[in-house]
Amino acid sequence: MEVTRILAEIDAQIAKLQQARALLSGQGPASAVKKAVGRPRKTAVAPATKKAAGKRALSPEARKRIADAQKRRWAERRKATA
Repeated sequence: MEVTRILAEIDAQIAKLQQARALLSGQGPASAVKKAVGRPRKTAVAPATKKAAGKRALSPEARKRIADAQKRRWAERRKATA
């Protein structure tokens, strides 16, 4: 019975197409839940563990260490190009 199998496959394809049409036209069950597009909104309450946003301060010793290290890098670079 080849004909009954072909008819069954055609009916299955018709059902899939009808379901796809319903989803696209907004009549399907998936249209009830709309997903927001884009970035999520910020929450009004900041987490308690985070420090308040602001400028970070370096100690004078740390600032001097960084400056000395950068001066050494510059000196090595000048020495390599010369």
